[in-house]
Amino acid sequence: MAYQLSEINQAVRSDPKGFVEESDAAFQRKIENAARKIADHLSESRIVLLSGPSGSGKTTTSKKIQAELEKMGVRAHAVSMDNYFQTVDPETAPRNREGLIDYESPFCLDMNLLNRHFKLLDQGETIHIPKFDFARQMRSAVHSNPLKLGKDEIAIFEGIHALNDIITGKNPKAMKLYISARSNVTDGEGDTVFKGTWMRLGRRMVRDAKFRAWEPHVTMKMWSNVRRGEKLYISPFKDNADIQFDSSLPYEVSVLKSYVLPFCEQLTPEIERYEEIGRLLEAYPRFETLSETYVAPDSLIREFIGGGIYDE
Repeated sequence: MAYQLSEINQAVRSDPKGFVEESDAAFQRKIENAARKIADHLSESRIVLLSGPSGSGKTTTSKKIQAELEKMGVRAHAVSMDNYFQTVDPETAPRNREGLIDYESPFCLDMNLLNRHFKLLDQGETIHIPKFDFARQMRSAVHSNPLKLGKDEIAIFEGIHALNDIITGKNPKAMKLYISARSNVTDGEGDTVFKGTWMRLGRRMVRDAKFRAWEPHVTMKMWSNVRRGEKLYISPFKDNADIQFDSSLPYEVSVLKSYVLPFCEQLTPEIERYEEIGRLLEAYPRFETLSETYVAPDSLIREFIGGGIYDE
């Protein structure tokens, strides 16, 4: 679906609180629908695989589904597949076409360990979830979290490669979900004003600045490889999903505008994909600004701007 720019701006001007609440409620209904289907599938598998590209809101979505399942009496455990990254070894790490380490490749994950853990969990055995230290780019030798699934318990594994054939091929009964910000914003003539992909870029810019201390040019330097990885390793497997849904929110561009527009204004033409930044500089001013004070602590957007109940 597409959102209409005029409708967004009118809603921001006339009833910002109601607009945000209505948008979040619509997303919550998607969560509830997914949770019901997962609960109905429990007898088939206790593993849920949730995938989506960078900035799609996988972490918040998995935790929202977890909370909804627990209302139904199904205890759920959200597990980030990022913890299954292997210690980076320059000698064996996958490389991209430029010869650099390809951090978007599924082969950066310990696929053998993941698949073994899925099997053990379905059999009611205990696993020890590893801990990956991103600062040192290595798996911790000390910290691991034990997990055993009892009756009416499931594990939600979320990660960009969760629907890759390497995983789903060995876990055909697992419930599979794919999410992404997929809706564009159009004008009255049907022309695209703002792409769903730009929503994810905006989310990532804000998150990188707030939680990783990365300047906007660092995010943009990585964005080309992220997008290449999506086309190679993520999007081709979305049809493996039993459930697909859109994680975009109609009000989010208006909220992110006050963050992302200044970031874009800092960037200079020599950076990669500056043409995309130029289009953002044209697009954001067309949106009314919406204060984040209207955004609830459990909103998906809080994953990126902070102040949410799911912040780790």
